Amino acid sequence: MREFIVEADGGSRGNPGPAGYGSVVIDAATGQTLAEAAEYIGVATNNVAEYRGLVAGLRAAHELDPTAAVHVRMDSKLVIEQMSGRWKIKHPDMKPLAFEASKVFPAPQVTYEWIPREQNKHADRLANEAMDAGKRGEQWSASGSTAELEAADARAARAVAEPEPAGPPGDAAAGAARARVALAEGRAADAGSSSRRGAAESSGGGAVRSGADVGSGVDGRAEADVRAARSVAAPATGWGPADMGAPATFVLLRHGETPLTPQKRFSGSGGTDPSLSDVGREQAERVGAALARRGTVQAVVASPLTRTRETAGIVAAHLGLDVTVDDGLRETDFGAWEGLTFGEVRERYADDLNAWLADPEARPTGDGESFAATATRIAATRDKLVAAYAGRTVLLVSHVTPIKTFVRLALGAPPESLFRMELSAASLSAVAYYADGNASVRLFNDTSHLRP
Repeated sequence: MREFIVEADGGSRGNPGPAGYGSVVIDAATGQTLAEAAEYIGVATNNVAEYRGLVAGLRAAHELDPTAAVHVRMDSKLVIEQMSGRWKIKHPDMKPLAFEASKVFPAPQVTYEWIPREQNKHADRLANEAMDAGKRGEQWSASGSTAELEAADARAARAVAEPEPAGPPGDAAAGAARARVALAEGRAADAGSSSRRGAAESSGGGAVRSGADVGSGVDGRAEADVRAARSVAAPATGWGPADMGAPATFVLLRHGETPLTPQKRFSGSGGTDPSLSDVGREQAERVGAALARRGTVQAVVASPLTRTRETAGIVAAHLGLDVTVDDGLRETDFGAWEGLTFGEVRERYADDLNAWLADPEARPTGDGESFAATATRIAATRDKLVAAYAGRTVLLVSHVTPIKTFVRLALGAPPESLFRMELSAASLSAVAYYADGNASVRLFNDTSHLRP
């Protein structure tokens, strides 16, 4: 599911007085401006103008993708609290506007957040441009707007002024801050030298700018870079990735059930290599249907074991894709424990099991593969696949230990965290990898697609 940020604002010079609104739709993953809307609305109050901006922003987002998740950010406490359902709407002029806003998207797809005015400069500038145009007897025109450029400059200035946090290698906040400063001092500083004006089109009486013309050129990239970097380094507005270009996104699918799965038996790469059960095949069909509806997966790579290749084949048929096999995605070899339950291993190999639980270097009985060795293998496989699928979304069909290891490494968590994650059969997780080495865990153990 795509994710949009809608920033909206409205103003009135007199309250009531000559009023206008502005709104902007932003790609939450990249920070790119996707659409702008602004309109002079005649004499109205501040609150009415703010609601008109909200409606316009939601409509612009809906035109881009009606299935997207939308996070609305405004500096109007009144609008945010009323639309969140915490405050009642009493004013007769605002009730129909609030109702109109609530009907653009289904309620579960929209969330609301209040932000300080200084963080809403882009929409504020659009609203003022609309009011300035109204004063001249005109309507707002995208071709004359400087709102996006000025917002980029303001964000760049704040980004340079903010201190750079320290952190260990791979720390997301520190990496984002370094990217933020570099981008702000570099491309954002050159933003004014490039023309980015596009054609304006009319929508519902207000001027709207959307698509490729918004954010194009050096200044558009700079704004997206700074905005996305700031979204990671400044978690007050939510976690987000540093924009080093489109990430390689791994959608991690655990294979469907086998006859051993419900019995919770060790089933690694050194055992009987079971096939999927009927339940497992049905699970794979459900995964395939769900991913086909989303339409984001561009390639499928699977572990060489039978259960993962079967799962991948069923899913890939729904997606119209071929399956590539990568040995690096295989499950850990559990040695003599293959096919046994945890209780049976404890009865037969108590000392070896205790050592394995305490030390990632310990091997299962019978010269199995340690968690440390698995992590080394997964890290190498990750690096290879990130390079091969840069900027693309790839489905990796694998097993419990490899998927948990992908997540553990992305989070920088210790080896013992593997014992603190639950990973269901046919569940989906997702990790995005950026060019600066940062990773963003976006999903873990999602089984919603398996529900009837």
